[in-house]
Amino acid sequence: MKDGSTFQGYLRDDSRVGVRNHVLVLSSVACANGVVNAIGRAVPEAKVIVHPEGCGRGPEDVGVTWRTLSGLGKNPNVAAVLVVGLGCEFITAPGLAQDIAGVNKPVEHLVIQDEGGSKKTTKKGIDIVKKLVKHAKSIQPTACGLDSLTLGLECGGSDALSGVTANPLVGRLSEWLVEQGGTTMLSETTEMIGAEHVLARRAATTELGDRIVELVRKQRKLTEDILGDLAHMVISPGNIEGGLTNIAEKSLGCIIKAGTSPLQEIVEYGAPASKKGFVFMDTPGSDVFSLTGMAAGGAQIMIFTTGRGTPVGFPIVPVIKVSSNSDIYRKMEDDIDINAGRLLEGDSMDDLSRELVDFFTRVADGEETKAEANLQDAVSIFTASPPF
Repeated sequence: MKDGSTFQGYLRDDSRVGVRNHVLVLSSVACANGVVNAIGRAVPEAKVIVHPEGCGRGPEDVGVTWRTLSGLGKNPNVAAVLVVGLGCEFITAPGLAQDIAGVNKPVEHLVIQDEGGSKKTTKKGIDIVKKLVKHAKSIQPTACGLDSLTLGLECGGSDALSGVTANPLVGRLSEWLVEQGGTTMLSETTEMIGAEHVLARRAATTELGDRIVELVRKQRKLTEDILGDLAHMVISPGNIEGGLTNIAEKSLGCIIKAGTSPLQEIVEYGAPASKKGFVFMDTPGSDVFSLTGMAAGGAQIMIFTTGRGTPVGFPIVPVIKVSSNSDIYRKMEDDIDINAGRLLEGDSMDDLSRELVDFFTRVADGEETKAEANLQDAVSIFTASPPF
């Protein structure tokens, strides 16, 4: 286990700290995705984020998408950003770039219709990104406190052992990080159904507890409206094959990832936390939607438990994978970092907790996770309404 309370991170001008030093090429609208991908192919040192949003939505969804894209650009793991837009969309490249630049990092933008088309924009974008990469390489890591870290908590492809091994193990890490003065961020409101009363008891105030119950009540009503009598089965086929029988079982396992620390704050999808300690982000239950929301909310590292196995990672945030059983670890060893199934084979929770804390701090120091090494970069932005 690593000794001390610091790691080598990248101190940003807004006083936040990154565990990575990426240059990001970001599309403001789906129509710019081709150019963004072309720039990324030409400058592989950069990270790209493309998505199907940016236009053709109502005001509420446009607001959520804007907040999410801006948050991804502002994430402290990002040293500099190029925003690429088309020119006739709701979420404009100049406006988004100006918003991101509010945290005092280098941000540039290109508009395809103004630059003379895709090829000319791509060529200019390549030159800009090469310049931004050079800038990022000039930034040297420095000793930073663990209290500057926000850890996003995720579970997906869960099985009956997730709530027995992997999620309680991650709960130990969550408690440890909160003790260091850091922040842990739980997500997936759908996976609170049946466990909301347990989570509400951990709220620092009565108002927070009541809000948790209300958020889950709304999510429960939505699933009942869609699934009717089968609402209690809002789990995946893989969950069922893994031994889970209903959403309440999954939910009880899900909330253990946050340990036992008091709940300090509830934030909207893609919004940053304003308080330290254990916070909750209101997201859908879908894995990639949740990862995207927490990354936009400023999480510098995310941890993802799985019993069925999933390789999903995220472009700008290292994702640590923890398996609930040794069988899936052996089958997907190239994708999973820590095997919590060892808890069923004689290893103690204390020993494995120390191992996970040590790996977490090494990732903060720059060690690659399996998802990073495999370039498992997935992004999905949550919108509540169908496009028009």
